[in-house]
Amino acid sequence: MRTTQPQPGPPRPAGHALVEALIEQGIDTVFGVPGESYLAVLDGFHEHRERIRYIACRQEGGAGFMAEAQGKLSGRPGICFVTRGPGATNASIAVHTAFQDSTPLILFVGQVASEQRDREAFQELDYRQLFGPGTLGMAKWVGEVHSADRLPEYISRAFHTALQGRPGPVVLVLPEDMLSTMTSARVLPFVEPAHAWPAPGGLRELREMLLASRQPLLIAGGGGWTRQACAALQRFAENWNLPVACAFRFQDLFDNHHANYAGDVGIGINPKLAARVRQADLIVAVGPRLGEMTTGGYTLLEAPLPKQRLVHVHAGAEELGRVYAAQLKIQASMASAAKALETLSPPPSVAWAEWTAAAHADYEANHLAQAIEPLDMAVVVKTVAALAPANSVFTNGAGNFSGWPQRYLRFPALHQAGRTQLAPSSGAMGYGVPAAIAAALLEPGRTVINFAGDGDFLMTGQELATAMAYGAGRGQGKLIVIVVDNATYGTIRMHQEREYPGRVSGSDLFNPDFAALARAYGMFAECIARTAEFEPAFRTALTRGLPTLLHLKLDADVSTTRSTLSAIREAARRR
Repeated sequence: MRTTQPQPGPPRPAGHALVEALIEQGIDTVFGVPGESYLAVLDGFHEHRERIRYIACRQEGGAGFMAEAQGKLSGRPGICFVTRGPGATNASIAVHTAFQDSTPLILFVGQVASEQRDREAFQELDYRQLFGPGTLGMAKWVGEVHSADRLPEYISRAFHTALQGRPGPVVLVLPEDMLSTMTSARVLPFVEPAHAWPAPGGLRELREMLLASRQPLLIAGGGGWTRQACAALQRFAENWNLPVACAFRFQDLFDNHHANYAGDVGIGINPKLAARVRQADLIVAVGPRLGEMTTGGYTLLEAPLPKQRLVHVHAGAEELGRVYAAQLKIQASMASAAKALETLSPPPSVAWAEWTAAAHADYEANHLAQAIEPLDMAVVVKTVAALAPANSVFTNGAGNFSGWPQRYLRFPALHQAGRTQLAPSSGAMGYGVPAAIAAALLEPGRTVINFAGDGDFLMTGQELATAMAYGAGRGQGKLIVIVVDNATYGTIRMHQEREYPGRVSGSDLFNPDFAALARAYGMFAECIARTAEFEPAFRTALTRGLPTLLHLKLDADVSTTRSTLSAIREAARRR
């Protein structure tokens, strides 16, 4: 139960006070790998085990990814605990992912005892140097708690920092001796983040720019969105009949079935959508950083001055003008920006109705695909989309395999079904399996489906042991892992064939029997080599009371949703 005023706490170890502070912030699940540097915190989790659970993972990278997924799902900071040195460096991949994805996350790192500092004690690191807060660092803030009595203050600041402005990761360092020190420090109240609203003058200017436009395009992305904000964004788009695209791996911010939806702007972009971005006379970017993936390597929008008029709405002042000199810059939280946008009164009719309809028609046409045998990934993903429950969560890591779910899945909007896409815009391999496990544990009534490549899967696949240990996918919801095995690091092989045709080095993979591996963890598993075998296997997985792994054998020549390695190699040789 949330308190309105801080209450004095009884004397107890600071590690216990930390757990109490997390409970006060509404946290009921944390992820981590246990370490001797924070034993007092682990004891606090035991003390309060009826109110909060600690999920012990098998590697800190997996634990961090689970916490990052927790942040995406809940909108509150995901929580991860790791020990010093190797534990922190293993977890750094999740901190980087949270930073690039604008996901609230707090990583707690055990530290050597205070009297041992600066001696290069066992596993000692300087975490301010390691995580380097700043616009090109990994964390928004790195703090180290030296006083047990100030620990609640640091935790409150960590929640505020992770949630306010551009959401992102915070690292809190916890000296071992501080955690065992007795304290009566009061737990501080539940953090309600402050939100910035657009200035009225900026909204008036945006309306004038819209009225002068003939071919506008709205691009939604970034972190900090709420259900209410996504609903308001849809109403704004409907009021003005705007075509809406979603930034790279933020496809669940707008209903993909909606007549105004134009597709996703990222890797493997629909060529017709790419052309439409270039042809637009006004881009209204609400939330995205406008990074390399969403701008096609800074070519769809030329840096620093785009040919299109640009309105950039973002929560972080440091992001506005960082790359692009927008004609209009609006600093506002996503929780507030869309609500303000929907207040803009539209004209009786707009000049771009045909432009919007054509954008959606291009999106629909992009779902057509040429048949491929013996295993057609387009059919596989369309089958999943047709059979999975409407509120299913889909996760993936990085690799060419992810192009199929990115192109052929249709995501409902956040306000309709909650978060349904958990994927790293940072391009982190190994994200999908831990994210799927976190989703299955945190929202056990929902079906969770992970698409993984063979290289991607083996980076964090050991976390299936965590899934089985804590009962993920055994309730009403299901946990299904689909491993696409083409025996190669497909993205790297594609680039090799494009730049050095026929000269393959280092990208071949020698894989285990993934189905046998899954069975060793206690899951059900099947091998699938032909398209016709997939649908019955997937239907059964949706009814089974046990997590399922489906091992798909794909020819390595089937490189992307649009090309083959043979075609890429031949085109490179003709250059």
